[in-house]
Amino acid sequence: MATEGFLSDAAQGDVWANRDIAALVEELERLATHGLNPAHYHLALLQDSDLTPAERDRIATDAWMSAAAHMLYGKLDPVSIEPNWTAGKREADFASVLSHALETGTIRGSLEQFAPIQPGYALLKSELAQLRDAAAQPIAHVSEGPALKPGMETARVREVQTRLIQLGLMEPGSDTGRMDKATVSAVEALQVMEGLEDDGVAGAATVRALNRGPDARIAQVRVNLERWRWLPADLGKRHLRANIAGFEVTAYENGSPQATHLTIVGKPYRKTPVFSDQVEYIVFNPWWETPPSLAKADKLPMFQKDPGSVARLGFEIRDASGKIVPAASIDWNAYTASTFPYRIRQAPGPQNALGDVKIMFPNVHNVYLHDTPNRGLFAQRQRAFSSGCLRTQDPIGLSAWLLTETPGWDRAAIDTAVASGKETRANLAAPVPVHILYFTVIPDGAGGVRFLDDIYDRDTNVLTGLNKAPAYQLTN
Repeated sequence: MATEGFLSDAAQGDVWANRDIAALVEELERLATHGLNPAHYHLALLQDSDLTPAERDRIATDAWMSAAAHMLYGKLDPVSIEPNWTAGKREADFASVLSHALETGTIRGSLEQFAPIQPGYALLKSELAQLRDAAAQPIAHVSEGPALKPGMETARVREVQTRLIQLGLMEPGSDTGRMDKATVSAVEALQVMEGLEDDGVAGAATVRALNRGPDARIAQVRVNLERWRWLPADLGKRHLRANIAGFEVTAYENGSPQATHLTIVGKPYRKTPVFSDQVEYIVFNPWWETPPSLAKADKLPMFQKDPGSVARLGFEIRDASGKIVPAASIDWNAYTASTFPYRIRQAPGPQNALGDVKIMFPNVHNVYLHDTPNRGLFAQRQRAFSSGCLRTQDPIGLSAWLLTETPGWDRAAIDTAVASGKETRANLAAPVPVHILYFTVIPDGAGGVRFLDDIYDRDTNVLTGLNKAPAYQLTN
């Protein structure tokens, strides 16, 4: 980070006293507790006794300013990782803070003040310390292979049992080599902890979870600490947080969770984007304006195979001018995705893809929260089934919370609107921020954390960036 001109006396080498340098070294070393690498901030150079006073001042100033910026904003630009990122960021006057710390001899502790204040960040920081304490113990590795199901008896089952014993989920000496009842129960317990489908089958995702030792978990916590640093200090007095990797959306008020709703997110090839916006209105009994991409990729093939599904599922076909076109007059097989000219809408009703309600925060991604007619999918733990939107359990209850401060929209009014079967719009009296995020380590509700499966493989790029040394050029 360029610091030229920050302190006019730096060239003479009379800014940083020896005690300040010693305190700065301690501060930089403590960056490790935040998942950052102290070596990336000139730690070795600062302890070089051959530096001139001017060189030392310049290097110390650059180290402090870079570390402060990374603590406040994150080491990585979130847009480089999540191209759709729109959340605000925290701000600070680094020059004033550093100047004051040097004048008052308070360099020690001066970087800590830039860390996020959210409880979730503090919890991950504590977990990182615990994991590093446990890192000395090697883990029992489970080989990759076919899914291990109840009743199976192989050498790999014994590997699973050995690892489960190490994790405290099975009793010592219970490694029979057979997927017996105790082993299946222990696998289910692990799957619940990891947010996986608790079917008792040790498939690929479960084996990955078993093989996640302290080093892998340390890396995962570091990645998620970085994600916290990307966020603004104030997410909104009343706001929604949707965690894609956790398959849930939570309503928050004054920093406290009010209710959590299970959620279905985008398939791995139709990933739900990460971004922030504001809920502006809610539509009960919505028409579904089928996005052109889905109309061509999904609905056209369906209509070609089953023309009767148009009427059966309540779809309406319109031409480019907006005129309704009778479905029976259309030769669906005459079109391809590139030539399909129609607009498709689905009427309100039990088959409607949006269910009874859609919660709108207009955005370029055409992503929003909505109901679903396929509510049985919420029973599954891994719920990446949508085309990008967030299908939400109990959207009526969530709508009631969002409309709490909107006159004329109590629960009775909402129920009446839904029962009418007619499309009805409710504008919020004040927009409610919504943050669609991606966290793979989250609070477990009991003072610890849960490690989630990285369903979109988004952790890798963050970790690579955290581990990469900055390309600083300190010129004379």
